[in-house]
Amino acid sequence: MIQADGLSLIRGGQHLLLNAQFTIFPGHRVGLVGANGAGKSSLFALFRGELKEDAGQLSIPSAWRIASVAQETPALDTPARDYVIQGDSEYTQTRAALDAAERNNDGDAIARCHGKLDAIGGYHIHARAAQLLIGLGFTQAQLEHPVRSFSGGWRMRLNLAQALIARADLLLLDEPTNHLDLDAIVWLENWLKRFEGTSIVISHDREFLDGVVNQIIHIEHKVTQQYAGDYSSFQRQRSERRSQQQQLFEKEQAQRAHLQKFVDRFRAKASKAKQAQSRLKAIEKLTSTAPLGDHEPFDLSFPEPKKLPNPLIQLDQIQAGYGDTTILRKVQLNLVPGSRIGLLGRNGAGKSTLMKLLAGELHPLSGERAANPGLAIGYFAQHQLDTLQLDDSALAHLQRVDRSATEQDLRNFLGRFGFSGNRAYEPVGPFSGGEKARLVLALLIYQQPNLLLLDEPTNHLDLDMREALVIALQEFSGAMVIVSHDRHFLRATVDDYYLVAHGNVEAFPGDLDAYSQWLNEQLKQSQQASVETNKSDPEHSSQNRKAQRQAAAQQRQALKPLRDRLRKAEQQMASLGKELAEVEAELAEPALYQAENKSKLTSLLKRQGELSTQMEQAEADWLEVSEQLEVYDSE
Repeated sequence: MIQADGLSLIRGGQHLLLNAQFTIFPGHRVGLVGANGAGKSSLFALFRGELKEDAGQLSIPSAWRIASVAQETPALDTPARDYVIQGDSEYTQTRAALDAAERNNDGDAIARCHGKLDAIGGYHIHARAAQLLIGLGFTQAQLEHPVRSFSGGWRMRLNLAQALIARADLLLLDEPTNHLDLDAIVWLENWLKRFEGTSIVISHDREFLDGVVNQIIHIEHKVTQQYAGDYSSFQRQRSERRSQQQQLFEKEQAQRAHLQKFVDRFRAKASKAKQAQSRLKAIEKLTSTAPLGDHEPFDLSFPEPKKLPNPLIQLDQIQAGYGDTTILRKVQLNLVPGSRIGLLGRNGAGKSTLMKLLAGELHPLSGERAANPGLAIGYFAQHQLDTLQLDDSALAHLQRVDRSATEQDLRNFLGRFGFSGNRAYEPVGPFSGGEKARLVLALLIYQQPNLLLLDEPTNHLDLDMREALVIALQEFSGAMVIVSHDRHFLRATVDDYYLVAHGNVEAFPGDLDAYSQWLNEQLKQSQQASVETNKSDPEHSSQNRKAQRQAAAQQRQALKPLRDRLRKAEQQMASLGKELAEVEAELAEPALYQAENKSKLTSLLKRQGELSTQMEQAEADWLEVSEQLEVYDSE
């Protein structure tokens, strides 16, 4: 088992953990939760042996094999399946030993290696790798694609598959759902439920946590608290504990006030001096229970829109895409105040294309987009985090939105989002992803939109921030369209679902559970169609294969410009990724933050922002071309 006893951890001169105590038994599935910056990722580094405790002890069985998800993926020519197989270090070591034994013609060593491969399931590892990759959303053809051909998000899926194949005793997963769609998240949940080892998961997806954990370790005020059960059970238990703590605090404060009142009244009277001194001692002996006050003062509520025209926007027989490639066909959509729509569909099906179309960032190829003159759009998408001016403050960003507002009014508004005091004046470059997302939301909310287009708004937000956003959206009187892989977020904010698939956008008659059933049916139909195709008679099969070869040759020629663009984007991402890694390595040097290096630090932060923006654009180009190619592949 894993045992923490009086564990303390200091990073950057600040205590992250102080006298932490917890126990994790073999086979337990643990959710590690706490606010951003509480020390969750640092605790993972302790588990991996990358950090050393500053006090106390963390005990992990020495024989345990530990697997975690790598955060970087080199641009390799290695096929995706082979890259995943490298995650099973025991297999790769045994395979290397077998190759050496065969070169040396060592019969005994060859026999031992084959015996070990059999014992560890090495003869089935290619099938296991394929199952993991397909479960995570890769196609059969992509199993042989080189690692360098995938974008950053898909490379993170490859790293996740590497960790899952490792046959670990302890599996550490830090935000594993960030780069997954709903289909892959459901698959991962089922996989983790079958995992026989011990798993510890950091996640801001409460429904995912409910599905995979049976114990919660909560980091709060630098200490840890253990709770039995899933995340919802933890919330109930914590709420009860907080209620009891608040009642105790209020009782103590009332008693303290009563005693102090007596002291203040009779301290000057000689006849009552002794009693007054007795009351003072009683005040000193009172238990000092801390008030709650541990929630950030986040208020994400939306002001009432200036106008609520009806309808807000209409799409009539819209075709949308890029260049000569159509992604969506004959889209009919009518958004009115109160519309609450969630978009479902696989990654690459066209959900983001529809959001860009609604936002006016993408012009239709045909059909009509009719926007009411009173339409005010609030569009949140991940690429907008990279449009922030890194050298400017949160206050400067908001002043550009409203130059007539007083500085104090803008500071008061920013305070609702956690940017209070001097924080409002600090440059946003060093902000965390969550802080940048919070600022983009603040800018959006300030403009009083009546139509919200939210594309993965919960990425980078911790659980408390997500709940604050849910509450705000539930009270929003305008219309909204949401793309999210967070099922709890969707269930709490959305009334109707639309399915984006095979170029169509259609109302989906059901909830998220029905969507999961639909996905299973689609998979069965696909498998059945494959079986029926293989049963075709040889003559027709021969003719079909000839026609297919001719069609494939024509399609390859037609798609060559797209594939060239894809290759160019991949090369650009690899080059930018390398330079960005070098800049971030320099930023990790402690000496850089000394006063004499201020100009170099500023230059590096600026370059980091430029590279991040360029990387985002390259990935957007890659995604655009990939969506076009996926449309061809699905036809």
